[in-house]
Amino acid sequence: MAQATAIRLTGDDLGIADVWTVAVGRAAVELSDRSRERMRAARALVERTAHGAREHTYGVNTGFGRFVSRSIPEELTGELQLRLLRSHACGVGDPYPDEIVRAALVLRVNALAKGTSGATVELVEALLELLNRGVLPYVPSRGSVGASGDLAPLAHLALPLIGEGSAWVDGQLLDGADALRAVGLEPMRLGAKEGLSLINGTQFMAAFGALGLVRARRLAAAADIACALSLEALQGSRTSFIPQIHTLRPLRGQADSAANVLRLLEGSAIIEAHRWCDKVQDAYSLRCAPQVHGASRDLLDYVDYTVSVEVNAATDNPLVLLDDEVLVSNGNFHGQPLAFALDALAMAVSELANISERRIERLVNPNLSDGLPAFLTTDGGLNSGFMIPQYVAASLVSENKSLCHPASVDSIPTSAGQEDHVSMGNASGLKAWQVLANVERALAIELLAGAQAVEFLAPLQPGAGVAAARAHVRGISPRLDDDRPLSADIEGVAGSIRDGSLVAAVEAEIGELA
Repeated sequence: MAQATAIRLTGDDLGIADVWTVAVGRAAVELSDRSRERMRAARALVERTAHGAREHTYGVNTGFGRFVSRSIPEELTGELQLRLLRSHACGVGDPYPDEIVRAALVLRVNALAKGTSGATVELVEALLELLNRGVLPYVPSRGSVGASGDLAPLAHLALPLIGEGSAWVDGQLLDGADALRAVGLEPMRLGAKEGLSLINGTQFMAAFGALGLVRARRLAAAADIACALSLEALQGSRTSFIPQIHTLRPLRGQADSAANVLRLLEGSAIIEAHRWCDKVQDAYSLRCAPQVHGASRDLLDYVDYTVSVEVNAATDNPLVLLDDEVLVSNGNFHGQPLAFALDALAMAVSELANISERRIERLVNPNLSDGLPAFLTTDGGLNSGFMIPQYVAASLVSENKSLCHPASVDSIPTSAGQEDHVSMGNASGLKAWQVLANVERALAIELLAGAQAVEFLAPLQPGAGVAAARAHVRGISPRLDDDRPLSADIEGVAGSIRDGSLVAAVEAEIGELA
């Protein structure tokens, strides 16, 4: 669905890659005609419910949460929605990353485009205009328990629509009314149920899932590339990666990872030079890499399934069921599926760094590296070489171990016991986001160390894929001769993992990796 022109939202077929294209690539977004038709039909049903028969309908003519039994007079239904946004906008802490906010915007619009929430087309188009005109709501990142959806964050996301809250425009933080004026928009007036339609959903959790999964897939490929580079530098064996082994334990991720490493090693003069050496087995961090990397890949497949469903799901309450002509209370807003998936994502990528750090240790430790100079420097003592980058990798891996404790196993009842089980999925997302960054940096350190190490084996050259990876790294970070600060080098290589340019550079040489 991703395309050079605007991405058209239907509520049914938004892909994870599309979310990345909008949130990171800043692609424009538009509504489909079919989604407008469904929204108008759903809105008509809401209007009949709000202004017709006065039976209790949650969020239309009742209070919220524990106040569900409190009837709201018809003339106050709009005021009810306004106060809902104000009361729920009480998030605290640092704001979400910009790309998470943009992802949440497009996901919220896509959910409303399904025509199961009952918001007016005009309100949804106004929300879309915030995205297309570069208005970025200021949304504190703490305050969601992940049931009834991401209530506090989504309330902050919606406030600029009514001229309240605050938002970034062209790098300047403005109050909501000024932000709208800066891009030629007017504040919206909310009708029955519209405030609830804006805040009842899982879009911040889903944003972490969608964008995090793109980063995680790139990390899985980068881990195979880093492993192949280290295998060359440590003069390991390719035998552990041959397909005959992996067909005997036919796990897809394991087979894909092994196949990647074999392709990366093709044409290696280094591997060929020690084909008949007396080393019988490599260490587990090399020999078992397909089994470890592959297990992470398989876990990411589960995350992919869950998030792919969620980005096109109806997670409002109540839902407008047009075929049945009824508004029905439900629990689709509960974030437990995403909470589990986000915790799994963190664990999956964390293990890629865990095994990577062990390979870094082998590269820098002269007792383990089979002839490489200590800490990959030729003037050890005066220079420390890659001694401290291994410390950094160890610190990142250790931090991940704490961050991977699952938030999804916790629940604290809210709303005086009305909402007596919650998912804590927002915490899962925040932790996963930090784990992703830590793993990108840990793998960057292995790539830097591997590029340095393999050069000590010259004139023997590595395989074509490994050579392409080394060249990419060298385009960011020159060879380390005399010591210099490596922070910028690590961040630069980590950024190339995150934006996909590392994998793209390798694939340009050897074809697409699994």
